[in-house]
Amino acid sequence: MSPLLSAYEAIAGSSALTQLRRLGEKLAGLRVVHVNSTREGGGVAEILEWMVPLMRDVGVDASWEVIHGTPRFFEITKAIHNGLQGKAVDLPKKDWRIYQDVNEENAQRLRPLLEEADIVIIHDPQPAHLLKLCPNRKGKWIWRAHIDISRPFRPVWKVLRTIVDKYDASIFSMTEFAQPLPHPQFLVPPSIDPLSEKNRELGPEEIAGARTEFGIDPERPLLVQVSRFDRFKDPIGVIQASRLVRKVIPVQLVLAGGGATDDPEGKAVLEDVMEAAEGAPDIHVLLLPSGAHTTINALQRMADIVLQKSTREGFGLTVTEGLWKGKPVIGGDVGGIRLQVVNYHTGFLVNTPEGAAHRIRYLLRHHDRAAEMGRIGREFVRENFLLTRHLRDYLTLILAIRSGREERVVFV
Repeated sequence: MSPLLSAYEAIAGSSALTQLRRLGEKLAGLRVVHVNSTREGGGVAEILEWMVPLMRDVGVDASWEVIHGTPRFFEITKAIHNGLQGKAVDLPKKDWRIYQDVNEENAQRLRPLLEEADIVIIHDPQPAHLLKLCPNRKGKWIWRAHIDISRPFRPVWKVLRTIVDKYDASIFSMTEFAQPLPHPQFLVPPSIDPLSEKNRELGPEEIAGARTEFGIDPERPLLVQVSRFDRFKDPIGVIQASRLVRKVIPVQLVLAGGGATDDPEGKAVLEDVMEAAEGAPDIHVLLLPSGAHTTINALQRMADIVLQKSTREGFGLTVTEGLWKGKPVIGGDVGGIRLQVVNYHTGFLVNTPEGAAHRIRYLLRHHDRAAEMGRIGREFVRENFLLTRHLRDYLTLILAIRSGREERVVFV
């Protein structure tokens, strides 16, 4: 067993690693290229950061490419992203032309690599048009949608569908997210790396250091939401919920997040959050650098409750992270959060700030119940949302597509 993979044996078990090694033997030397729109910031980049090295570790010739774009391109792709998640957006033909032109510029650089690859996995809408720009491709192309497109703004999906329906297969995180497409579709939920800086065990001194750095009182309850500053993450709703709780319990709130190079709306959302939190000394709004993984880890571990009150969510890796750290999670009753927050067992699902406040008050008054939810949540993640399961799904999926048996494979 290779040293990189063997590090996970104590957490995932030896049988899981043996299975990965055998799958890798069947795919040894296969050229697999992942393409997305950013090297850092957001869950997709975090997943690829560990996925590609582990694919190599089991024998697959895997690589990761990132497309380049102008600020206007990323404004357009953010609008596409929002439209796919149901928001009415204005995308005239000239914007779609810019989208195509930037993909063409990237195709000129990436075409030799992509056309020679055995498997190409394109992540999300930003680089999706590359398929049409690689007419001499030899391998199979897979489109991986990480977001909730269950109820898209139809004008946006109508255009994007003409692009993605040419792929050989597509991957979604949940059954509900899938759209009718003329090719096999797979269900592969995301996962976390339990040994990464964001999820490894921390010593008391590391947690205490973060507590001191941000001025958090160890004697009062702490609520933590970690996410990009994105309107769909509903940070304003989280602030409203914390203010309702503070009427009866002196809670502290941390809203911690950063930006991503492919998300131009983050600055405006952060400004709105700062305005909403103004004058409240117990609301800590933290704009963290992309590499602040240990800080995020410490904040989640010192939390009494982890929040992710999204109004739309593809999956929500911060939910997974919170559960792995043994915390009850209160999350929006949407998307991939529903896969992880089993209502009344690993946390609570809510739809409003009032509902979130009600559940926060309950957990802060019932410490034994909160601790029990945390224990159940950690084991739930161990069984379902660690990288070993995720890697197994990808390897099995690739094997099925290569052997022509994709219609027999569905992951749930």
